[in-house]
Amino acid sequence: MVSSPKRVRIGKFIERPNRFLARVEIDGQIEEVFVPNPGRMYELMIPGKQVYIRDNSAPHRKTSFDMIGIYHDGVLISLDSNLPNRFMRALLETNQLTCFTGYSKVIPEPRVYGGRFDFLLEGENKRTFVEVKSCTLVVKRRVLFPDAPTARGARHMKHLAHALTSGDVDAAAVVFVIQRPDADIFSPHDGNDPIFGDALREAHNQGVQIIPLLTKVIDWNLVLVKKIPYDLGPLDAKYYD
Repeated sequence: MVSSPKRVRIGKFIERPNRFLARVEIDGQIEEVFVPNPGRMYELMIPGKQVYIRDNSAPHRKTSFDMIGIYHDGVLISLDSNLPNRFMRALLETNQLTCFTGYSKVIPEPRVYGGRFDFLLEGENKRTFVEVKSCTLVVKRRVLFPDAPTARGARHMKHLAHALTSGDVDAAAVVFVIQRPDADIFSPHDGNDPIFGDALREAHNQGVQIIPLLTKVIDWNLVLVKKIPYDLGPLDAKYYD
């Protein structure tokens, strides 16, 4: 069992009235806590599950706590959808990924096509857009994305492909940061969002790189385990049973 670090309490999950709010028993009291993850997470949000709650009081907040993790089937899973971008920025700025080498500048949230990508990498005579997606859903050791329909995600895939084929950048990539260490392969979740799955496949066909990164949680930071393979083929509906 994972011990609770400083400023993080252990609680018991009770219910999730909406996407961003949960009720958790902490030290014998039922508290409302913020869930920093819009995913459905039905397979995780089970009453009685051990969860990890971080104190986060501020005048503008409606709750005093964030639910940042859950212990599920012997695995500690990060629920904080903000962590993957911070994790990726640290990896990029310290040149820890062999798939992104030769860049001297890491520019967060560049404006493009009326929106933003997560990163623009610039090096001598090359530019790359990188989009980061947070993953928590694993079925039979296969990580699936998205956990809920995401029109925004499909739009990002189309924009990455357009940026590449139009020559705005020399390369483009989508990085799926898996906030748990118990997966062997990545697939798009056509059962949840076939539009995203099709957009991802089309982007891949046009040269967009797909990079799934497996991580583990240590002291409530993500630590890289390894890059895992991906399978873009559609899964039989029985796979999800």
